[in-house]
Amino acid sequence: MASPDLKTKLEILADAAKYDASCASSGAPKRDSKNGKGMGSTTGAGICHSYTPDGRCVSLLKILLTNSCIFDCTYCINRRSSNVRRARFTVDEVVGLTLEFYKRNYIEGLFLSSGIIRDADYTMEQLVAVARRLREEHHFRGYIHLKAIPEASQELIAQAGRHADRLSINIELPTETGLAQYAPEKKQTTIRGTMAKLKLRIDEVQAERKAPRFSPSGQSTQMIVGADGANDATILTTSAALYASYGLRRIYYSAFSPIPDSSRALPLKAPPLMREHRLYQADWLMRYYGFDSSEILAGDAAGMLDLEIDPKFAWALRNRAQFPLDVNAAPREMLLRVPGLGARTVDRMIETRRHKTLRLDDIARLKGAVKRARPFIVTPDHRPVQDLDSAAIRARLAPPPKQLSLF
Repeated sequence: MASPDLKTKLEILADAAKYDASCASSGAPKRDSKNGKGMGSTTGAGICHSYTPDGRCVSLLKILLTNSCIFDCTYCINRRSSNVRRARFTVDEVVGLTLEFYKRNYIEGLFLSSGIIRDADYTMEQLVAVARRLREEHHFRGYIHLKAIPEASQELIAQAGRHADRLSINIELPTETGLAQYAPEKKQTTIRGTMAKLKLRIDEVQAERKAPRFSPSGQSTQMIVGADGANDATILTTSAALYASYGLRRIYYSAFSPIPDSSRALPLKAPPLMREHRLYQADWLMRYYGFDSSEILAGDAAGMLDLEIDPKFAWALRNRAQFPLDVNAAPREMLLRVPGLGARTVDRMIETRRHKTLRLDDIARLKGAVKRARPFIVTPDHRPVQDLDSAAIRARLAPPPKQLSLF
């Protein structure tokens, strides 16, 4: 059992880590201990997967090494000038907690970040020491995600990559101007430079089959949404550039949360969580549905995603001239743009139409959301002839407003 002091540290440092959203373990290589050697695995029934109500994965032990920090980033609750309870784990404590939580099937691995203590190299050494001891001394085969500190030496980051499944470097804010205003001690050139070196090293290892493993699940990053004045168009443009330049596996969007004693330059209210959700949906469109960042919000003067409807539906309403599509003839890239049709459904449709003519009921059987798709598709037994006006379609298909509870 953990000592009272350790429980207090865990309470403080687990709570401090909740602002970092990038805790998914997808893409980890398969490892297990069925041969009697080592401990843990990245797959199998012994792993507990749990999710919070807003969809964040909590199947990892997600903690900070410390919430003390020499930086004074305006938007960060752990900034140097913040009046919060401070705590710090030792390397032994983090290793012990990870092993104990895993033995109880609470977690599938470790997500470890930290405030900057002393300097970047010292902090990175501590993070690497945790991962190295888990791997080499305890033969831990579960998932490890480490935050890489951009200002740390490349040798330390290389060591981290040898032990971690994934490394991540937070871009923090979508624009260089925003970072200079709210986190002047951090430089976007340093952050992007380290991301570029990580990509180069990951690419080299993937190209050489016999090369030692290095961050096999790639790298990811996180952007804070709503702290500065960046609109959604700017955020998506930055995301598209990051994906193209650094081969990121994921970009996580974290809605800014107002903090005590914060700067007057920061918003007094958090942005709607729905904005964060819509950004994830738009990100999905860019990665898996062939959308460019520029077209998702083309025509919207404010550059903001519609909070009432998802971005694919919004795009389809703005581009009514491209619909309806004949589901038996349209190419895959256009079918992917039909509201209600996901990538798997589209692939099933293309495979099925090689053998038969698709009708409306067939699309429903293939798991398509027919109600949403009807105004945008043509089948032998269906042709939309009414309500072709975008406003009418939106009124019919958009979720109705809900009365909020007072309690």
